[in-house]
Amino acid sequence: MSLRAVKGMKDILPDEISRWHRLENAFRTRAERYGFREARFPIVEPTALFVRSIGETTDIVEKEMYTFTDRGEKSLTLRPEGTASSVRAYVQHNVQAKEPVTKWYYLGPMYRRERPAKGRYRQFYQAGIEVFGDPGPYVDAEVIDMVVGFISDLGIDEVEVLINSIGGPDTRARYRDALLEYLGPFRAELCPDCQRRMDANPLRVLDCKVPRCAKIASGAPSMLEHLTDDDREHFDGLQQTLTRLGTPYRVDGSLVRGLDYYTRTLFEVLGKGEGLGAQNALLGGGRYDQMVQSFGGPETPAIGFAMGLERLLMAMPESVPRSHVDVFVVAAQPDVRAEAALLGRELRSAGLRVESDLRGGSLKSQLRRADKLNARIAMILGESEIENGVVQLKDLQQKTQTEVPRNEAAAHAKPLLA
Repeated sequence: MSLRAVKGMKDILPDEISRWHRLENAFRTRAERYGFREARFPIVEPTALFVRSIGETTDIVEKEMYTFTDRGEKSLTLRPEGTASSVRAYVQHNVQAKEPVTKWYYLGPMYRRERPAKGRYRQFYQAGIEVFGDPGPYVDAEVIDMVVGFISDLGIDEVEVLINSIGGPDTRARYRDALLEYLGPFRAELCPDCQRRMDANPLRVLDCKVPRCAKIASGAPSMLEHLTDDDREHFDGLQQTLTRLGTPYRVDGSLVRGLDYYTRTLFEVLGKGEGLGAQNALLGGGRYDQMVQSFGGPETPAIGFAMGLERLLMAMPESVPRSHVDVFVVAAQPDVRAEAALLGRELRSAGLRVESDLRGGSLKSQLRRADKLNARIAMILGESEIENGVVQLKDLQQKTQTEVPRNEAAAHAKPLLA
């Protein structure tokens, strides 16, 4: 029987991993530059966590979650997103009592049983940030500015930043009435899911991808026309700060997010690269000021975003793969393989990345393997080199060879690698 990976779940092999490392390192560097600290959460959480936070009428909860009953007969779910776990941890560990503002970032796998598509998998990887405790529009602008800087760090130039506000509870109540009044005459034309959403959460109709529903939604009244004075002041502050930062953006009154917990600020970054296909969203986020309180914590404003790493990798420009090998140690005769292993350890202790082939092959075959691994240097060790306390340092790029003292081999290699 031939066993294969589960549908929608993908192996990431060493040939691909250097681009992942570049992306992840760029994210960590940018996040920590803005004062964020890494947090890690369990992959499995109580199902109720996501039902409460994401919303019972969302496609994620209704159709996509990997949910199972464990031996204790508790319903558990593989996490479909990161914000709910962040809020659960924030409340559980009483973090608000330790610091007025909390800034976390995370990376890791998420799980949704949706239809696999280009750049979209059932096990996919997300990175995200969460800020707890700051209610102002200025932190919203700073988060968006951070996102734009990170995207630029990856070499992705053609992006568009969309922003919107869906207000707080008072705005939502006012807008719900206006939206239902508009959608009422179209009810029979909407898909069955949207007909149910009209009763449970009509804003979800605006996020439907069914063409006829999207066409109807395009004529809906704008949430921006129904903002309360406080919500309007917050949104104006966001725009003024983004303008002051020089962060380009466009207001899109039709922008909504597919999760029920959002309030006030919403934003999305779209890519323009051909490799992204029809689904060109790179990341999205926004405020969720009521969520901490709904989990049993104190009233705490919060904002965050999440991004799929696979989507970003598709948008990133190709780069020359960096070798994982600095030095390839060559045993010139089979009898010196133990000493070659010792040389390898000496070089690794000096901070070099070292590979060797200790199977006893010919000098020529070992040098051929060093070339295939894209090693910069080969260090050749034979019986005479051991006797004289030297190694032959071969620069595989410049095609030169020099005899150097063995105890100085690493010092001679490092300038070439720099």
